[in-house]
Amino acid sequence: MRVLLIKTSSLGDVIHTLPAITDAAKTIAGIKFDWVVEENFAEIPSWHPVVDKVIPVALRRWRKHLWQTWRSGEWRAFKNLLAADSYDLVIDAQGLLKSAWLTHYAKGFRVGLNKHSAREPLASLFYQHSYAVAWGQHAVERIRQLFAQALGYPLPASMGDYGLAKDILLESNNSLDKYLVFLHGTTWQTKHWPEYYWRQLAEQLNRLQVKVKLPWGNAEEKARAQRIAENLPFIELLPQLNLTGIASVLAGASGCIAVDTGLGHLAAALAVPTISLFGATDPQLTGAYGKQQIHLLGHFPACVPCLKKYCNYQATEQDKASFDLAREWPLCFSEINPTVVLEIINSKFKLK
Repeated sequence: MRVLLIKTSSLGDVIHTLPAITDAAKTIAGIKFDWVVEENFAEIPSWHPVVDKVIPVALRRWRKHLWQTWRSGEWRAFKNLLAADSYDLVIDAQGLLKSAWLTHYAKGFRVGLNKHSAREPLASLFYQHSYAVAWGQHAVERIRQLFAQALGYPLPASMGDYGLAKDILLESNNSLDKYLVFLHGTTWQTKHWPEYYWRQLAEQLNRLQVKVKLPWGNAEEKARAQRIAENLPFIELLPQLNLTGIASVLAGASGCIAVDTGLGHLAAALAVPTISLFGATDPQLTGAYGKQQIHLLGHFPACVPCLKKYCNYQATEQDKASFDLAREWPLCFSEINPTVVLEIINSKFKLK
């Protein structure tokens, strides 16, 4: 059986789809998937053994340069590639208009989430059949349920298995030392653990002679990583790496400390013990899914989790007296400060 999967972005969403593929592979002998995914994340599907062909798409880039995309022939080439094969099934696992629209160019029976289950209800109009999947569940479980219905097998009762070939990723990791990884980069302002806390934790681990590696993905993240690591010999600023390079570093780590970020989900997919730090977002819905995953969510102030990109909390006079607001903002992280995180590192991670 040959299936075309459309799940283009984001990094965390792409990773969340992997357990559903593993379910299908364990249930349907010989099934193979082709996967349409944003070009920046095209490395990830190739790590799963039943993904045959990865079809990169560049919707994010193309939207910014429509005329150039048309003239260059990129869009035409993508459509031709999408239509090159016939599929037994085309699954839109994203539930957005942009992903549903792409199904129109593929050859196969089109399915996805129904109007009550998709993030954008109008997406369901593009499918030839749609399925109900309840909200209020972790994203991994929702996708697993969609696949089970679409492919006609009973949903496994066990925790989802990402199915990644971790040994292959470790082949390029030459480190013989135990180390931690700080995954400090994220998108929303409200997801950032204060840099002041990252630096304090780095100083404490440096005193304990615990090695820490700091990846980064852009100039802002590099500058932050440099400040965190400055004059601390056990804290290492990594060179800029592609996803496969970062995955190799993660695969060899004794543990990670992460904010709510796609790389935190990658650490979970590689079964790396991880402490994930949550402020504005809800770990029950989008937390790192897997074994040895610890989610810390402060409950101060009472608006946590607000699910907002920007913090609107108004500090009280008591807050101003209790915290350094210039360095400890947003205050939803104040209950999960470096001392709390270090205690968990010492009790949960095997560093000696």
